Amino acid sequence: MHILICIKQVPDSAQIRVHPVTNTIMRQGVPTIINPYDLFALEEALRLRDAYGGAVTSLSMGPPMAEDALRKALSYGADRAVLLTDRYFAGSDTLATSLALSQAIAKVGETFGTPDIVFTGKQTIDGDTAQVGPGIAKRLDLQQLTYVARIASLDLAAREITVERRCEGGMQLLKSRLPCLVTMLEGTNEIRRGSLQDALRAARTHIVKWSAAEAGIEDLTRCGLRGSPTVVKRVFAPTPRAEKAQRIETAEKTPRDVADELVAALFSRQPKLAHELAFNNDA
Repeated sequence: MHILICIKQVPDSAQIRVHPVTNTIMRQGVPTIINPYDLFALEEALRLRDAYGGAVTSLSMGPPMAEDALRKALSYGADRAVLLTDRYFAGSDTLATSLALSQAIAKVGETFGTPDIVFTGKQTIDGDTAQVGPGIAKRLDLQQLTYVARIASLDLAAREITVERRCEGGMQLLKSRLPCLVTMLEGTNEIRRGSLQDALRAARTHIVKWSAAEAGIEDLTRCGLRGSPTVVKRVFAPTPRAEKAQRIETAEKTPRDVADELVAALFSRQPKLAHELAFNNDA
């Protein structure tokens, strides 16, 4: 079985900066980490590899420094790593990113074998769109299983996978044919600590690096800023509220007293709320 995991090197959200003119994220001088959601997807890929055999390929698109994130993935136990890097990718939105990654995944299939499962995190902490995974699935004509909380079962002989998917109002149990793309939720597993052997292997493993042309992308106008129709109109910090929060002391009070005080405070701030609740009860 061949599993591919897409990971992204992202700026540490605590120190993120935005370019005042282009409204794109400024990555120079900002510490980087592996997108946290991708780590849960990586762990799930490694668990399936350990249980059913095969290999895990980690793939990332980014500048040359994204090699650090791939070596980190190797230190967790990934078998190989591929970096898609080219100046033409700079400024890519989710449309251009999904195009480049889907082309690279197709190239990985030609080089190392077609992936049975493609994993991604549910979203990234820098873009927060959750669009790249589904975009890849659409371009590669893969069954897509999004917001997956657990891999319930995998039948390689029947080429079927069953997952638990979080949805509004509860959970869905879905069965799909392979190959497929899975986007994993946060907190779905416990991320392993890489072994010393994997850490040493990660340090000396050759990272496969492909340019846009080497990945098979023929039309470069569909990459980077030129291939990104998304336009960020304005980036701004939320205006802080002038009104401070009201604090209710709970010491030496019963839960009922605290609840009564909380309800009284809500009604005093929102007088229409009491009227609406009374009207709904009468109705």
